[in-house]
Amino acid sequence: MHTAPTSASDYHKKLDEALHDDFLRRTLDTFAVSYRESRAAVFKEVDERGLIKKIADAKDYACQHMDELYEQFKGEAEKRGVKVHLAKDAADARRIIAQIGHENNVRRIVKSKSMTAEEIELNPELERQGFIVDETDLGEWIIQLRHEGPSHMVMPAIHLSRYQVADVFEKETGEKQDREDIQRLVKVARVQLRRKFIAADMGISGANFAVAECGAMATVTNEGNARMVTTLPRVHVAICGLDKLIPTLDQALTTLLVLPRNATAQRLTSYVSWICGAGECASATGGEKVMHIVFLDNGRTTIAKDPLFKQIFRCVRCGACANVCPVFRLVGGHKMGYIYIGAIGLILTYFFHGKDKAKILCQNCVGCESCANVCAGGIDLPMLIREIRSRLTEEEGNAPGALMSAAMKNRKIFHSLLKFASFAQKPFTGGTQFQRHLPAMFLGKHGFKALPAIADKSFRDRWPNLKPQVTNPVMRIAIFAGCAQDFVYPEQLEAFVSILKAKNVAVEFPMEQTCCGLPLEMMGQRASAKDVAKQNINAFFGGNYDAIVTLCASCASHLKYTYPHLLENDPEMAGRVRDFADRVMDFSSFVHDKLKMTKDDFTNDGEKITYHASCHLCRKLNVRDAPRDLIRDAGDYVPCDEEEVCCGFGGTYSAKFPEISAKLLEKKLDNVAKTGASRLVVDCPGCVMQLKGGAEKRHMHVKVQHISELLAEHLKK
Repeated sequence: MHTAPTSASDYHKKLDEALHDDFLRRTLDTFAVSYRESRAAVFKEVDERGLIKKIADAKDYACQHMDELYEQFKGEAEKRGVKVHLAKDAADARRIIAQIGHENNVRRIVKSKSMTAEEIELNPELERQGFIVDETDLGEWIIQLRHEGPSHMVMPAIHLSRYQVADVFEKETGEKQDREDIQRLVKVARVQLRRKFIAADMGISGANFAVAECGAMATVTNEGNARMVTTLPRVHVAICGLDKLIPTLDQALTTLLVLPRNATAQRLTSYVSWICGAGECASATGGEKVMHIVFLDNGRTTIAKDPLFKQIFRCVRCGACANVCPVFRLVGGHKMGYIYIGAIGLILTYFFHGKDKAKILCQNCVGCESCANVCAGGIDLPMLIREIRSRLTEEEGNAPGALMSAAMKNRKIFHSLLKFASFAQKPFTGGTQFQRHLPAMFLGKHGFKALPAIADKSFRDRWPNLKPQVTNPVMRIAIFAGCAQDFVYPEQLEAFVSILKAKNVAVEFPMEQTCCGLPLEMMGQRASAKDVAKQNINAFFGGNYDAIVTLCASCASHLKYTYPHLLENDPEMAGRVRDFADRVMDFSSFVHDKLKMTKDDFTNDGEKITYHASCHLCRKLNVRDAPRDLIRDAGDYVPCDEEEVCCGFGGTYSAKFPEISAKLLEKKLDNVAKTGASRLVVDCPGCVMQLKGGAEKRHMHVKVQHISELLAEHLKK
């Protein structure tokens, strides 16, 4: 039922299948847009960041006290007639549940949706032992009939059309179904499932919360199936991970302020059911329900001791990380996970289902930070995915990554290779900024955009003639170039220098700097990423700069937030990395907030200009207003649909997954075209590379530039 890619080529074939599923694309597109708008509206009523902090703190406390909370819960629940079990792994959990069924002469079992039951692959084992098992959540029942796994943690059948569902129901009932009437199909399901509820001997549910102080458990659903499962049968078994334990009822109620808002953009789900003890049941011997709760370890107590990965237990299983993921939006959950879906699924697969299943899946993260931006528990999901890549690379190696790593960590070799490439490319560029004459065999799936040419002369080679001589400067800064602007787009840095000169700012360009190392980190080359980080920090050390400014949002976020993480255990670099990171600023924030440039500094000819918000700028750095204000100062800003959705570049991601990168770019350029703007500006050279190359390939009449070039062009003399 659940399948994982067996090889990279196998995975790419599956991705292609999903990308050619027009229904899936339309459905997930519609959902992604409406979810984002609805979520923003419903969170206006509460303190989102404050609530997330409370949830994170409560879950962190519970994680560090799992054993104590389990014993407290067990004591309280057993006072109320509940039998509590602890399963060490999936096999143990399956054995315990099957044994409960045999001991109670159970033949028919009904289940409500439970990701923990999916995690342990419970249904196949119960069916093997002779039990009849029926899912009762509408989506789960449909995919059970199709012999599939869920494609989303909250909406398991979101990938299916009404016509596919009608086909399933026809096979199940033997009757012709109305393919257009969704409500009629729901009624058919209701009739079928009601019979199963009545005939069932045992109900199996999950649990969203297990409250230690009173031994109560809760389920949160939008259908009444969970209540039927937990009340009608004479035996009830609840299964949940140890990470669902929380100390108090108040903490559960706090989580309920976020969980439905994050999952489905609702203030509250239709059913929040609390069960505290074994209740009355007329069909049971003695008139009291037989109730068991099975807590699953399956590695949780080990993960809880990991200083980095223990934060995964903040997850409330809302599915929001998939809801906002641009990759999930294109290919769906069956390609963006194994059992657990989305960003958290890529991580949980590694721990719960094996490195072999996670190895390829964890590569399929574009690093856009969307998931971290909405996570109900404040989990740094992109960072954890990169950490898994690093661990897998360390254990199993990565030959292409190792070659790139060897070149990049030696600054002189790396820069020499780039300069040689500038010379070697001449037959293919025709003197333009693009590789126009590359043979098609070299492009493959990368033909969706024009590839950039390396500049004839790098910024570092131009610097001696560019450096402005400033007397009585208002401040002193240093430029961090990054490799794209140093060697591909030096004109973007030149534009910045002209702005600095106009505002009387002294500027330095330390020649020992090199690539920020983000590509190495994304490929799992952790050791080399650390070496590069040290080189860059030492290159700027002792400069006493008011700020270190970079025109690359991805570089800025990596320098500011990843460097301290990479070097946190290096006592020689601890002081330097913090001082370095604190001085790093992105271009727009520096110009807008430090130089305080306004419309009085620029000419404005009314040109229509639209904007793409680079992922690391708007989410990781949380810079939103500054670039838009600056665009308004120099032109007529025209907002673009889905302005903050990823363009599909993602550095090395576009090379590894060109088919997905191409679709993200296509959507972005379609939205740009709708604006009617003649210029598109961004605050990241990687996005310029992606969008400029795509616009060139499509022959679009739009100029794609870095925002520094726009501002320099409109500077008042």
